[in-house]
Formats: sequence, C-alpha cells, structure tokens
Amino acid sequence: MKILDVVLTKSNTGFYYDDQVAMKQKGVTPDGLFYLGEPLTAGFTEIRMPGEAISIQLILENKLVAVGDCAAVQYSGASGRDPLFLAEEYLPFMEEHIKPLLIGEDVSSFKVLAQKYDNLLINGKRIHTAIRYGVTQALLMATALSSGRTAAEVLVAEYELNNKLSVVPVFTQTGDDRYLNADKMILKEVDSLPHALINNVEEKLGLNGEILLDYVGWLKARVIEKRKNPAYKPIFHFDVYGTIGMAFNNDIKKIVDYLELLENAAKPFKVRVEGPVDVGSREKTMLALKAIRALLTKRKLSLEIVVDEWCNNLEDIKYFADHQAGHIIQIKTPDLGGLNNVVEAALYCQEKKMGVYIGGTCNETNISSQVTANVAVAVGADLILAKPGMGVDEGLMIVKNEMVRVVALNNRKF
Repeated sequence: MKILDVVLTKSNTGFYYDDQVAMKQKGVTPDGLFYLGEPLTAGFTEIRMPGEAISIQLILENKLVAVGDCAAVQYSGASGRDPLFLAEEYLPFMEEHIKPLLIGEDVSSFKVLAQKYDNLLINGKRIHTAIRYGVTQALLMATALSSGRTAAEVLVAEYELNNKLSVVPVFTQTGDDRYLNADKMILKEVDSLPHALINNVEEKLGLNGEILLDYVGWLKARVIEKRKNPAYKPIFHFDVYGTIGMAFNNDIKKIVDYLELLENAAKPFKVRVEGPVDVGSREKTMLALKAIRALLTKRKLSLEIVVDEWCNNLEDIKYFADHQAGHIIQIKTPDLGGLNNVVEAALYCQEKKMGVYIGGTCNETNISSQVTANVAVAVGADLILAKPGMGVDEGLMIVKNEMVRVVALNNRKF
C-alpha cells in the first residue's frame, strides 16, 4: 500500500506553550490565565503562548486517510529540548522537504519507515522532534489501516512483543486547579493523581515544603471521604519541577528527609515524586537522582522517583536507566521524535528494571494522544498520561477510551 498524497494543516493543541525558565523566576505572577513578566526562552514572545500543531494526513491507495499530529511539549526549549514549534515557521518547511518524500512510500512496514524519517537529515540537520513525532504517528496509522489491524497490533508484530494487550493505568493532571480537578479524579476513580503542577517554590511548594505537605494532607482526607469504594487506593503522583531541590539547595539528605515527610503524610497511599531536582545539566541531574534513590532505598522508604527533566531523548533515557537514577522514567513522547524511539525506550527501561511511564504533554492533540495510547498498550507500560489539556475529563476520556477499544478489538476473534 502506497501513499498517494499528503495534506498538511495548522492545528490547535490541548493547552499552551509556557516559558518554564521564566516561570521559575521571582516576580513572575499569574494574571488569570496569563503570566506577568518577560519571556526568557528563545522564540517566546510571551511567557504563555497558544499551543500549535501541524496535522499530517496521508491519503492511501485504498482512499483511507492516516493522520498524525506534529506537536511539541508545553515547556519547549527548556532542559535541552528542541525549540518552540510554530506552524507558521514549519508548515512551509514540511511542504518543501517532507511532503515530496512521503508521496509514493510503501507503508507495509512501520518500523522501516519510522527509522528512515526519524533519522532524516535536511540540509545536514536532523528535523525537529515534533515533525518526527507527527510523521511517525501518521505512518503507524497508515500501516494499521493498510493491514486491517490496530496500531498496537502492528507494534506487537513488528517488535515481536509477547505481552498480552491490556489497559494501562492512567495518570491525570490537575494543572493549577488542584482542588476541583482532584475531585474529578476521585469521582472517576483515576489510577494515579493529581500531578498538581508544583512549579514555584514560594507559591506552590513552600519555602520548607509546607504548602505541598498541607495539600497532601487535604488530598488524602478527600479521597477517604469521597471514594465510594473503600478499595480505591490511587497512587499520589506529584510533579514538582525541581522545586524541592531549589528549596533545599540540592542537599540530598534534606531532600530525602522531606520526601519521607511526604510519604508519611500520604499513608496509606503510595507516593511518586516527579522531578524532585533539576541541577542544570543531564549529568548533574542524573547523579542527584541516583543519590536520592540510593538513600531512599537505604532508609527502606517506598516513595518512588519519576525521572523527567534532562531525560528527553532515547540516549538520555538509556543513560538514566543504566545508572538507576530514579525508579520510573517518563518517556515524554514528543521529545523522542519518532515513535520507534518511544517503543525502544520502553523496552530498554523494562530490560533495566525501570518503570515505564508513557507520558507526553498537556500540549498535545487528540490524535497524538490516541496513537501513543496504542504504544502504551503494545509495550505493556506501567503508566500513561491522560492528555491533552488540564481539564481531566477530556484527556482521561481520549486516552482510556482508546485503550479500551484497542484491547476489545484485539480480544475479538474475527
């Protein structure tokens, strides 16, 4: 089955681009949905900007259309990531350089084409991760459509995976509305919650971590009060964007002392903390996370560390996994470029006994979220992010419904 034509359009994402560097600075304050202050990351004209994507529609010989969305993370340009992805800049580039290459391609094998486009060089340079991400989504769906299979089934076959397809636990994020949105999660018995967006020391963590501790106490009480089923025990997962390290001057002992307080405050619920430190480089952050994990183990604490910052591409993920820096690695799908890298990263983490979290960003689209849900099911991930957006209901619906559909189709014998 070959590609007859390619249609490219500008699309909206489910959230925004945020200048993470600027948002961590003193003096930057929210004003409704806006942020007051000057942007610090290249390409940003405001601290918060509308998210953009580019949709790729591959028209196949059988007249079916395979879709993928080129999307980038909310915090583009931060922690070693590719720069801001704006449709106005990249649409002409894709029309000139990507579209002519795709027309005529045989989509019978996803893996071969994904590796080709993920490693593609234009004018001697590798293309933006968002483009590689969207192109490989469309190619995976094209292979699925041309062969009458789900995308998950294509991956299982081409990567020779043995796991039984099943629905993966879902992790939802509240954004700044961490009380009302937590209620939504409890009402729908989400597997892992609430994210909580702890990205500022003074306003969200507390100079000594007291604000987050108070929130953990509230969340525990809220779950116990409102759950209909006493057996419902979600995992408490907080993304702190390196603020714990900032509050405690990256002192490993003080950080672990604080993490122990979090674990005790949340009992009987299990706790995961994402990105406790960001030490400004990949190596320094890896060493800090490795030391934190070692001390947690020494103290026999059950709290788990989720790796995020500076762990962007396949090479980074292997680096952190090799050094046992953390317990679970977020495979932030848009940052890896090709979906082939997402699959390989998941399999490598499993080999190294690291947890697999198929993450991504609130700044994705319904299309990219559905495709990566297929990836999570295929590799048997430990966790998947509900995406896009920060509204809880929409992202949860898109990701979980797709997984349920895929598993049901796989279980039905044609």
